[in-house]
Amino acid sequence: MTPRPSRAALGPVGLVVIGILSVQIGAAIAKGLFGEISPTAMVWLRLVTSALVLAALARPRLTGRTRHDWLVVLGFGASLATMNWAIYQSFSRIPLGIAVTIEFIGPLTLAVLGSRHLRDVVWVLLAGVGVVLFGFQRTGLDVLGVAYALLAGAAWAAYILLSASTGRRWAGFDGLAVASVVAATAMTLPALLTAGTSLWDGRVLLIGALVGLLSSVIPYSCELVALRSLRPAVFGILMSLEPAAAALAAIVVLQEHLTVLQWLAIACVVAASIGATRSTAPGTLAT
Repeated sequence: MTPRPSRAALGPVGLVVIGILSVQIGAAIAKGLFGEISPTAMVWLRLVTSALVLAALARPRLTGRTRHDWLVVLGFGASLATMNWAIYQSFSRIPLGIAVTIEFIGPLTLAVLGSRHLRDVVWVLLAGVGVVLFGFQRTGLDVLGVAYALLAGAAWAAYILLSASTGRRWAGFDGLAVASVVAATAMTLPALLTAGTSLWDGRVLLIGALVGLLSSVIPYSCELVALRSLRPAVFGILMSLEPAAAALAAIVVLQEHLTVLQWLAIACVVAASIGATRSTAPGTLAT
């Protein structure tokens, strides 16, 4: 009889990887549409799609919630809105792979602060080398694009912590559905003010819905489930796959090609992710 794969091998780590690939493919598709619609409006379409789908599927129970339950889910929604808006503003100005690498400073910092073992610090440092190598590229980067990426990184760190807390307080996908509605509502006015008439074009709406599924519904659902059994520090290390996934998606979808130095930086980050995953014993994944 063939033994079953361990839950640790196929559970939270696999879900995180699926979410990473999905969100970066969605981001590359979204960037390809920036000539027709503003980044803010695209973020709104993405969030509206996820809010509608998740609310319909989850049908969240709103009664009987404590004040702290609501504060956590409102904070989660605010982090979703800020993270998505800031990174879209960033990669509308600088290459997608570089924007996501700079954004990674947020969860990387969280991983350092939350580390319990020396081996975690080693892998974080290796990922940090990869991030630093991007800074050696001689081509100039838009300063505002870099600033937006840093803001997205801070919001990403908040998202990691609040997602875990939301998953513990709200059953199933209830918290994620409510947070998505909060994020979409917060972005409605800015989107309508910047979108123009192209927002209501049928093609734009369809692509926006696709981006919403790829970049919000699939990854946030995967990550919310994963974070119920995965320590935030370990999750932060695993997310170092994001720069590599973003760069590869940009090559395939946008033809944003990389230099040798950028590939070296990505190799460091991916090596850190693999090392962190392989060296983390199953017992250390649970909170």
